[in-house]
Amino acid sequence: MDAMTPVADVNLAVAIGPLQLANPVMTASGTFGYAAEFANLVDLDRLGALVVKGISVQPRPGNPPPRIVETACGMLNAIGLENVGYERFIIEKMPFLRTCRSRVIVNILGDSIEEYAFLARELSGVVGIDGLEVNISCPNVKKGGVAFGSVPKMAAAVTTAVKTATTLPVIVKLSPNVTDIVAMAKAVEEGGADAISLINTLIGMAIDVRTRKPRLANIIGGLSGPAIKPVALRMVWQVASAVSIPVIGIGGIGTAEDAIEFLLAGATAVQVGTANFYNPGATGEILTGIEHYLRQQGESSVRAIIGTLRLGV
Repeated sequence: MDAMTPVADVNLAVAIGPLQLANPVMTASGTFGYAAEFANLVDLDRLGALVVKGISVQPRPGNPPPRIVETACGMLNAIGLENVGYERFIIEKMPFLRTCRSRVIVNILGDSIEEYAFLARELSGVVGIDGLEVNISCPNVKKGGVAFGSVPKMAAAVTTAVKTATTLPVIVKLSPNVTDIVAMAKAVEEGGADAISLINTLIGMAIDVRTRKPRLANIIGGLSGPAIKPVALRMVWQVASAVSIPVIGIGGIGTAEDAIEFLLAGATAVQVGTANFYNPGATGEILTGIEHYLRQQGESSVRAIIGTLRLGV
């Protein structure tokens, strides 16, 4: 078949380690609530996976407001990992999530390796949970507040602890706020991760020149949205070229073309985050656009374009 001959049917299925997804479009943790919030806006059953808001051992109230500030081509947030805690999550949120045909991935966070392992154990036996995403951007309170995701050995230790405590597929979410993203990726791969998702938010701040005060009560926050896409794309390409496990691309994905760029760079799947706030239907539009692109390119499977970036003249 000619490479540009349109095809009638395309296979959108991808594998994230042992986890099979119907398609590569996922939601990003912290931008889609617990999925029920978008039930009247998006066909949840159509998505590859729903990644829910980060869950901790104890409920967290988050930071005081203001917690969100719009920036040029993006937004800053300092929500502070507000969540209901794992017990309420299981009782209150999982009944709805079990009704969704999409895969359900729970993002977990903790202040110690023990907390990560505890959450992994407690969530492993919960019907309806298909995988865990480990947020290692959290500070280790036992190590003076150094983020797990900034030191390779610490990142590997958390990964191993979670893998040991669960039979679920484990995805480790990397922070871009490091000197060497490839070193971090290799560390969690060696720690046993089934897949890697990146990037989490970049650290930034904004100032109100009239009051001369920070626009966020927390002073600094996480930068997301279109502004970070070039950084995210570069890091995904570097990591996908260096590890043998699947990579999930995150960062400024708002259109099908954005998503396709990440797939070409080596991502097996993508997560849509900030776009959900300004276009709640973004995930569905991106999925439709990917399918259309594959047909136009004469490709019968999305897997055929993953990592096919053409280098050189």
